Amino acid sequence: MTGGTVGFPVATGDEEPVPEGPQERAAAVRQAVDALLQIRRMMNGTAAEPTAVPAEWELRQPVRAIALALEAAGIAPSAVDADGRRLSTGYVVRRAEPSGATPRNGRPEVMARIEWLGPPGSRASHEQGEALQQCTQALRKLGWVALEYRDSRRHRWLEVEPDS
Repeated sequence: MTGGTVGFPVATGDEEPVPEGPQERAAAVRQAVDALLQIRRMMNGTAAEPTAVPAEWELRQPVRAIALALEAAGIAPSAVDADGRRLSTGYVVRRAEPSGATPRNGRPEVMARIEWLGPPGSRASHEQGEALQQCTQALRKLGWVALEYRDSRRHRWLEVEPDS
């Protein structure tokens, strides 16, 4: 589910639905966020507000960190079935393609891409604008910057990087 990463199974939106019930999942997400904030306190001790800045761990695993932040904010992930068919509408977080831009501080300019996707016939494309704004607001609270883009077919997505 997480590409071999051990630990909390984040919902990136590109996997099958989590098997836990809603209450169990919400409790597990809260526990994972509490652990993340503790990591930030320990690793960002020199920052004015340590919990408002992504820790080095998050910068090495931005898809996991960003997906956790979105789910913790109550934003629903999408999901796929065993054959890869989209089952539900929600966020999908993936590693961003390198842009070729010069990295700041040795880190890529864009670390993750968020899309709002759903099954064929869903209203996902009509919900994109508002849903991606919710994602932007949730990420801003945790020290991430999300910039919205739109292609020629009016498909929207966010590119996310740490706030500098």
